Amino acid sequence: MLIIGIAGGTGCGKTTVVNQILNELPEGEVGVISQDSYYKDTSHLSYDERVNINFDHPRSIDFELLEQHLIALKKGKPIQQPVYSFVEHNRTGKTAETLPRKVMIVEGILILTNPELRELFDI
Repeated sequence: MLIIGIAGGTGCGKTTVVNQILNELPEGEVGVISQDSYYKDTSHLSYDERVNINFDHPRSIDFELLEQHLIALKKGKPIQQPVYSFVEHNRTGKTAETLPRKVMIVEGILILTNPELRELFDI
């Protein structure tokens, strides 16, 4: 499995790059994981407290879970990717099954801030 990390600020073209890769490679061989799915669970906070979280700071991301999921995918195991709600500013409690693919793309504004995660990226 090849893991590609794509990082950059909001509106810089991450999605455009991801879509170009998806268009160039055979269908079904590429999977995408969004950093947004890995915002930390903040169920213990009120909605008003969640609204005030700085989601542009690395502390807002559950890098440990994302790292565990990438390791599992590399071993050929499916993962249960968290589903995040931008309306509620929290995880929904639901998950989406993500299957291992020949190429996995991880995209997000903060994914290169974590050294352990960077070590898992081939590109």
